[in-house]
Amino acid sequence: MSGRTGTELFLGGPGWRRTVTLVGAGVGIAGAAAFAANSAPSLVALSWLGRHVSPGLAGVGMPGHVALTFDDGPDDSSTPKFLETLDDLGLRATFFMLGDMARRAPGLAADVAAAGHEVAVHGDQHRSQLRLAPGTVADDIARARDAVADASGVEPLWFRPPYGTLSLSGLLAARRVGLRTVLWTSWGRDWRAEATPQSVVDDVLDGFVDGGTVLLHDSDCTSAPRCWQATLAALPALASELDARSLRVGPVGEHGIPRPDPIAA
Repeated sequence: MSGRTGTELFLGGPGWRRTVTLVGAGVGIAGAAAFAANSAPSLVALSWLGRHVSPGLAGVGMPGHVALTFDDGPDDSSTPKFLETLDDLGLRATFFMLGDMARRAPGLAADVAAAGHEVAVHGDQHRSQLRLAPGTVADDIARARDAVADASGVEPLWFRPPYGTLSLSGLLAARRVGLRTVLWTSWGRDWRAEATPQSVVDDVLDGFVDGGTVLLHDSDCTSAPRCWQATLAALPALASELDARSLRVGPVGEHGIPRPDPIAA
């Protein structure tokens, strides 16, 4: 990981891969160690190792079940179409909402909950925790939790950080406001302009699906314009493929992951 001018760490998430270089006097190995310690939850949970050492955080639940999740909404231009299609397919899912988006469309957040889906928290603004001070991270999560709860009329239980970049301070801050963090084991890579319905299905099935958590997006607010159309069109085929494998599809709350256990502030 070391380079001549500093120490590099590779971090990834939906549409986001970044090399972080720690440079300057007094940073070196000590700075890299501190950064790695703070980013350890993401580095572990989003690797193959995470499914074994922190299965709940990684999104591993009951065998035979798939947790279907959507990030970045609620979005007036796209989320209602997802609600309609999911209803047609007889599927329920978990929607990880941005606080900023929930404040823009509070009625739609309530519609998601009224349709029988879970509402969850995706942060207030779509920013990587690894680029924010611990206090800023804690404030962002608390604001998002309140916004999602106020808009939907439901107390959320689950949290997923933007880009999947989870800091140790973020993990603890989520617990303090009664949220359990859940990442994912498979994704459709549907934030890309080049995504197609078939590529979304193929990418999901290429991941850890049986007993895993699938990440898709119901909004393009942080992705390529109208990329959600590929996701929406992929849902019937994806549902058919999962049914052919005798896999039940549902929200995170039915996935067998323990409910949140908040700690004292």
